[in-house]
Amino acid sequence: MKVKKPVYGGQAVVEGVMFGGKHQTVTAIRRKDESIEYFYLPRKSKPSLQKLKHIPFLRGIIAIIESSANGAQHLNFASERYDLDPNEDTKIVEKPASKTSMILGVAVIGVLSFIFAKFFITLIPVFLAELTKPIFPGKYAQILIEGLFKLALVLIYIYSISLTPMIKRVFQYHGAEHKVINTYENNLELTVDNVQSQSRLHYRCGSSFILFTIIVGVFIYTLVPTDPLWLRVVDRILLIPVVLGVSFEVLQITNKVRHIPILKYLGYPGLWLQLLTTKEPDDDQVEVAIASFHELLKLEEICSNEKQLIR
Repeated sequence: MKVKKPVYGGQAVVEGVMFGGKHQTVTAIRRKDESIEYFYLPRKSKPSLQKLKHIPFLRGIIAIIESSANGAQHLNFASERYDLDPNEDTKIVEKPASKTSMILGVAVIGVLSFIFAKFFITLIPVFLAELTKPIFPGKYAQILIEGLFKLALVLIYIYSISLTPMIKRVFQYHGAEHKVINTYENNLELTVDNVQSQSRLHYRCGSSFILFTIIVGVFIYTLVPTDPLWLRVVDRILLIPVVLGVSFEVLQITNKVRHIPILKYLGYPGLWLQLLTTKEPDDDQVEVAIASFHELLKLEEICSNEKQLIR
């Protein structure tokens, strides 16, 4: 009987990579002296939320909120320390507020940032599409034009930020993250050579999720009116959780069928977008990603053993 392997995810941060498992999340970053430093954040979830994670469509919303909150804390750690000389660590002054308050503050900012970005990406195309109404007055034409504007907005934004040196390196670490996950899932030893031989694309990537929200949105918006404009705007806002929830399920489905001929092509649009959001990493970046993943595996094993002892 084939043993099902645990599913791990991650994200790129400034000069490093974060990986998350069932119990822990770990970030490894490369410091200015070439050393690797780690940041650990246990996964803590209320029992009520754990139950919601088993409900299709709702589980996607919970996963997104948790990912945004946890990811913001890892990004904050990396941004504060990557460019600071280790000899100057003492210059990082702790704020008077409690550590718990600081962590909650960063988490809330992460969630709010995601919500703000989603509103921006959702509503701007609505007004742009409205301007084309004299040329494309039909409901379905308007929805399609809106989707095209949304896609163009996303592509232009990603391409623009990818031109900056810092974001280019973050995208390289994003590629390193995918390569490590692909190496693990293909049952290969986590060496630099093995990791570098793998694809920098992965079906479960958040970039794919972004693209699916655009595609899924086009279909869902056909169920509601586009006139008048105020109702169109209200509908788009109210449907944000629906689009996110359905898109999450689509992402999970494309991952499950990625090894099935013909069906594997369902995930290709998301993979194409990853050609923009990932770059080929160098060996030093891969080393950081491997170190982060090894640290996560070690902590996950410790947590699993502790839970078995408690039972």
